[in-house]
Amino acid sequence: MKSYKPRTKSLRHTKTVTYRGVLTATEPVKALTKGFKRNVGRNADGRITVRHKGGGHKRLFREVDFLLQKYNIPAKVETIEYDPNRSGFIGVVVYADGARSYNLLPKGVNVGDTVLISEDAPLKQGNRLPLRKIPVGTFVYNIEFLPNGGARIARSAGIYAEVVANNEGQAHLKMPSGEIRKVPEQCWASIGAVSNEEYKLRNLGKAGRSRWLGIRPTVRGTAMNPVDHPYGGGEGRQGRGTKRPKTAHGKVTGGRKTRTPKKYSNKLIVARRKTKRSR
Repeated sequence: MKSYKPRTKSLRHTKTVTYRGVLTATEPVKALTKGFKRNVGRNADGRITVRHKGGGHKRLFREVDFLLQKYNIPAKVETIEYDPNRSGFIGVVVYADGARSYNLLPKGVNVGDTVLISEDAPLKQGNRLPLRKIPVGTFVYNIEFLPNGGARIARSAGIYAEVVANNEGQAHLKMPSGEIRKVPEQCWASIGAVSNEEYKLRNLGKAGRSRWLGIRPTVRGTAMNPVDHPYGGGEGRQGRGTKRPKTAHGKVTGGRKTRTPKKYSNKLIVARRKTKRSR
């Protein structure tokens, strides 16, 4: 982590990820990028469906390969790069057939290292295998939920899932949330944990840096008017005035189960994640 001399109030507590000595390229590969319009929390009708999003610096989209179907073709890591659209580092990998693509990199992989997508690949950082070939206790990332469905799970900085069992054609994975879930053994996963594990330790230091990232301010419900929030109104500081905690739309939070009772994936969950109440 990088800390700063307190030349200003905001720099006193600022901590950022150290990129010097880690990243090897400052500009992305033009052929693997494109422009795009961010939704910033709006749906197709332009209505806000996720609050506290908007603004931020313009971004260029890197076309990261999450399908990863270049089987049995070794690839060499050419660069390690920053991606403004995700927390982990990405890198250009060059396959033996000359093809190039952006891949999400695990920690411990450096420029010049070789990665392989194969059923017979060695158990090495960055290599990709079917879950049936990965032994119990191995950390994996970029995990498929459906065969040939592309990587869906464990893609954020420093994140990994652990293979805890293989039984009856199903691999049991301990997710980052603590949930243990069944995934078909035919699905593929990459060995290791996602790079940039220090990401969670950063301190933005000032409100302006949040705005650069597209994060808008969050206002406390108790500071609002009664028309805007169930906690609003009152003279001076008031209690929330409701029996249970609620969102701005009156939906009960904290203690009420929200998962659909007959959800299709219930049968795939071996152990539920640890909630705050169960801790």
